[in-house]
Amino acid sequence: MVKIGVIGCGYWGPNLIRNFSSIEECQVLWCSDLREERLNHMKQLYPDIKTTKNYMDIINDKNVDAVAIATPVSMHFEQAKMALLGNKHVLIEKPMTNNVNDAEELIKIAEKNNKVLMVDHTFEYAPAVNKIREIIESNELGKILTIDMIRVNLGLFQKDINVIWDLAPHDISILLFLLKKMPASVKAEGMDYIQKSIVDDAHLTLKFHEEIMVHMHISWLDPLKIRKITIVGNKKMLVYDDTEQREKIRIYDKGVALEKNNVPKDKYYDTWEDFKLVYRSGEIYAPKIDDKEPLNVMCRHFIDCIKTGKKPISDGNSGLKVIKVIESLQESLRNHGKEVIIDAVDFQSNNP
Repeated sequence: MVKIGVIGCGYWGPNLIRNFSSIEECQVLWCSDLREERLNHMKQLYPDIKTTKNYMDIINDKNVDAVAIATPVSMHFEQAKMALLGNKHVLIEKPMTNNVNDAEELIKIAEKNNKVLMVDHTFEYAPAVNKIREIIESNELGKILTIDMIRVNLGLFQKDINVIWDLAPHDISILLFLLKKMPASVKAEGMDYIQKSIVDDAHLTLKFHEEIMVHMHISWLDPLKIRKITIVGNKKMLVYDDTEQREKIRIYDKGVALEKNNVPKDKYYDTWEDFKLVYRSGEIYAPKIDDKEPLNVMCRHFIDCIKTGKKPISDGNSGLKVIKVIESLQESLRNHGKEVIIDAVDFQSNNP
């Protein structure tokens, strides 16, 4: 039985408590929050849970094996460090920390103390995302050319981080999980329309080796909730819509190719008239996807890694890579969209 405490009972913490409580091999002993009304609410839902405003009560409890941290990103490093030093396994809500140096320190502490350090990159545990990775690896789409990612809605506006730190970790973690490599360079442009100095709408460009171009639009300023990824290969194309309840993935047997016209064999092919564009429009199909809650899969994986010593899919290094990309995007944003080269040598090993 893995005994766990959850730090933070605001937006995401209750979801963690609900899922951990559903796992037979896990018992939620504690939850903490600075707001009394949130603790009272959790006590009503889970009468046996202990509550506290001081998260150190959880870390100091020797009966607690692990903690899950669902607090603002500015608190992640301190709370995770204290938990690891207190001999606890740690699960951290994304993003892992607000800078690369802190993330690297947490990884070192976890390794030294032989503790599981895992980041809640929930979409890496989504059956649909795993199906997309399977499709890419099967070469059904062919060579990946472009990826377009949209994650927009109206709110929730944050006071301490901008929209890149808030929303981009989802799509960046998905991207690195699918392609199994770091981008070579990034660009970012954004505007702070509602709260001064907090960017709420941004357009991001990530270039990968092998001529893969990725565009992201993230925003708190859209009337619709859109969670869509379009992957264009030279064989087929794929659209993933996370808001769809039934057919989240559709594969399109569509494409275009440049073919040579019938001209003499001894003629050089150096004019536009020598070629023609051939469009292909075949069938559309939706692959079958398991109906599992990604967060529940993630929570079960965390418990399993604690019990078996298995390396988490979204381990500390996975969280570090995401933060490296976000820091590079922030640098580009500060420099009005200037391209930032990522030195990926240290981040290419241990692919997710």
